[in-house]
Amino acid sequence: MNGQRKLKSAPVGVVGKVLRILEVLDRAPQGLPLKDIADVTALNKSTAHRFVAHLEGAGYLFRDESKAYMIGPKLVRLGSGTTYQTTLCRLSRPVLNRLWKLTGETVNLAVLDGREVFYVDVLESLHTFRLVSQVGTRRPLHSTALGKAILSRMDSVALEEALRGSRFEHSTPKTISSVAQLRKDLALCASRGFALDDEEVVTGARCIGAAIVDANGKVAAGISVSGPVVRLSREKVPHFSMALRLAANEISRKLGYDGEPLPELHRISQSARLQSRSAGLRPAPQFDSQRQFSARTT
Repeated sequence: MNGQRKLKSAPVGVVGKVLRILEVLDRAPQGLPLKDIADVTALNKSTAHRFVAHLEGAGYLFRDESKAYMIGPKLVRLGSGTTYQTTLCRLSRPVLNRLWKLTGETVNLAVLDGREVFYVDVLESLHTFRLVSQVGTRRPLHSTALGKAILSRMDSVALEEALRGSRFEHSTPKTISSVAQLRKDLALCASRGFALDDEEVVTGARCIGAAIVDANGKVAAGISVSGPVVRLSREKVPHFSMALRLAANEISRKLGYDGEPLPELHRISQSARLQSRSAGLRPAPQFDSQRQFSARTT
């Protein structure tokens, strides 16, 4: 009888320990190392490690580059959108930082918000002549590389809903002006794996965007690289777009996507890096706060 009682109570004990770990991490949005988790929950370190390792593998926890554990993408989808955006930024930042170092241009992360893209993270270029945007900025879907990248990965039902009632406001003479023109552009985006804003938002500015997808294969966000056309030339688009797609794929993997694999950004071959250098992809210069070209990044 006592043996049966122990067998029945054991799972409850396990659930209780897991819940203690999750509650502790919920109160520590910046994450906690394994030792602190064990100390705060009063769990043996090996026991705590077994639980957090399993939760991490299932996508309920995430471990960042400092080895701190925090609430993961699967779990935050059950919570508020703000929490999800915070986790998305934390998951994405190491990848965005590598992309920023490789391209030397402004790198953006945005999510869909109604019929607009909403910027949740921006890494500004250190070039004195650069494009600048702010976290919290909203931009239209039809003209931005971020918006078109997100639209191009939507299923047909979601796409039709997003396009319903669209207003094609012109920012430059090159801005897309009709649904038919946008559909044609989105088909091209889908086939090549990235979107292009070729002076459609700001004259003299070019932007490349790629979509991020989640564990369900649904579009979750978009990333982009923006720069003035004098630096982000047409010759650089193939190199930038390759790096961008690899970065988007790496973030998608972190969100649990398990579709067709692509190498991660930090595994780009030496030959590809040499090609990028020959095309003029060099580290950004030192920041000069006295000179700044302020325009809307896309």
